Amino acid sequence: MGRLFGTDGVRGVAGSELTIELAKALGQAGAYVLTKEASHQPTIIVGCDTRISGTMLASALMSGICSVGANAVYVGVLPTPAIAYLTRKHKVDAGVVISASHNPMEFNGIKFFNGEGFKLSDALEDEIQELIESDMKGISLPTGAEIGKVDFRFDLGREYVDFLKQTVPIDLSGLKIVIDCAEGASYRTSVACLSEMGAELITIHNNPDGTNINSNCGSTHMDELKARVVAENAHIGLAFDGDADRMLAVDEKGRLVDGDQVMAICAKHMKDKGTLKKNTCVVTVMTNLGFTLMAKEQGINVESTKVGDRYVLENMLANGYNIGGEQSGHVIFLDDNTTGDGLLSALHLLRVLVETGKSLSELASIMEVLPQALVNAKVPNHKKESYMEYPEIAKAIGELEAKFAGEGRVLIRPSGTEPLVRVMIEGKNQEEIDADAHALAELITNTML
Repeated sequence: MGRLFGTDGVRGVAGSELTIELAKALGQAGAYVLTKEASHQPTIIVGCDTRISGTMLASALMSGICSVGANAVYVGVLPTPAIAYLTRKHKVDAGVVISASHNPMEFNGIKFFNGEGFKLSDALEDEIQELIESDMKGISLPTGAEIGKVDFRFDLGREYVDFLKQTVPIDLSGLKIVIDCAEGASYRTSVACLSEMGAELITIHNNPDGTNINSNCGSTHMDELKARVVAENAHIGLAFDGDADRMLAVDEKGRLVDGDQVMAICAKHMKDKGTLKKNTCVVTVMTNLGFTLMAKEQGINVESTKVGDRYVLENMLANGYNIGGEQSGHVIFLDDNTTGDGLLSALHLLRVLVETGKSLSELASIMEVLPQALVNAKVPNHKKESYMEYPEIAKAIGELEAKFAGEGRVLIRPSGTEPLVRVMIEGKNQEEIDADAHALAELITNTML
């Protein structure tokens, strides 16, 4: 098989690509690899988002965990960053989230955290895959009293909410906030946290039924939130994705404030307060050029990585930085949590509003967002890494790179989680880059299908 793990765990259509057999195998191999050095009976926390397939896959995964002698603690529906936090807080051996994040409901995924709450390295993921491919060769499975058991703890979401309230202790009284929970994992935690901190809260898309997660809502579909913020005369809108590890905002005028702008606002505020470590923010190659220009003007250093919050995190850990993230809304505040955390990002952004007394539109004006077009080309999943092997595609990309040299940029990359090749063009004229990006995406799809 090809590499199982993408940029954010193992993803696929639940029941056909991500089967119960694969979930069980991931539970077995993952539990073994992550706990084989333990001198005690290991424990792994397992949570999921609101997808209908979540409990099916969690049950299969936990059967695999128990089969190698580890215990599982099932916490039910909680955001991905809550699982990372609880794994660290309770000093268990690992954490697992059943979620496909922002993907449509028919997809699901399985992603692991080590005992410190961090996503796994490529080497550990490869070790898990090798064990699955060998059918657990050489591993003796326990019997009798040595088999693991499952404990059910549906009360631990409270600990996560309390942690966030203590981490960013601000009074939100007087702020009217519209939140879009994406019919996903944040539908209880975000409401509890923000309302308990004093906000006047208007909540949309917080009635998950197992099939409506991310459906025309959340951080991938912002139009309804933009309109609602204006209609309610709210100060700010906040949108989460299905597993709530990312957040995008809307200002009081109904305009998008993306992850780049959130980082710009927060990094500038941290610099002013003397808390921006090494005066640096870590971003990816997809980050808008406007961020780099803002950073230069504000005296903030910028480190750039390839796309994927795990690569941002690796850079932050290696170099001692404390803020980084992606345009899509994954922002990591490493002093507080070990992964992107949508609600934590929202609290940091709200703190800037409270402490400066400025509107979000005024704060967001620190950065000029340069015109950018992002179009997805649908391709077979097994071919997405080889798009440059097609001469007509390589020729078209080369021509665009020459066209925008010095006045913009062209970035083409395979998605780490979906059967897509992503086409991004940055330039001066929105209509022109939109047309060029759509034309190239259409060429890639027609050539590779």
